[in-house]
Amino acid sequence: MRLFRPGFLAGCLYPEALFRIKTTEKVLYLTFDDGPDKGSTPQLLDILSRYSIKGLFFCSGNAAEMNPALMKLLRSKGHLVGNHGYNHLDGWRTDPVTYNSDIILASGFTSAKIFRPPFGRLSLKQKSKVSESYKIVFWDIMAYDFDLAFGRSRSLKVLKEKIRPGSIIVLHDKESSCANAILEEFIVFALNREYRFELLDVMG
Repeated sequence: MRLFRPGFLAGCLYPEALFRIKTTEKVLYLTFDDGPDKGSTPQLLDILSRYSIKGLFFCSGNAAEMNPALMKLLRSKGHLVGNHGYNHLDGWRTDPVTYNSDIILASGFTSAKIFRPPFGRLSLKQKSKVSESYKIVFWDIMAYDFDLAFGRSRSLKVLKEKIRPGSIIVLHDKESSCANAILEEFIVFALNREYRFELLDVMG
């Protein structure tokens, strides 16, 4: 079963985490997971640049270490970088010590302040430790752009139908994602409905 929004239970389990910005203003926040990627990152940056939109990129430490030039490019264009772990570990299948060590390893290449759990999976024990140092950021809308079986038209439909004031949207920065194919159409759709896009600067 695909969940396009986190369930009520997620908010109860992770009350310190951010899922959506509380506002009545028609503002949206774009975030991108799993990059940087030599194929997809430059395309995403070009699209965002055309509309003067800044995003928060939750980067894999492994990918960031292998692509320092892309990391430099991301930051030079005014985008923020978050930590998405080094090895994209599943929190439900990883012990807390290994999980935390993976985040620390990634912090040297990504961020030591903002973290998004890979797969959105985080045990309560892991959460307790991670939240000592990081602001944990989930999302309000998951478009399943990474799922080839779901299809780009359905991913685009999810974005168009689910946006609301303060939505934090997660897309994926990798070649197997359809994000590059649907992002511009979605941006135009949202702008035409008087939404605006802002940078999710969770650290103020």
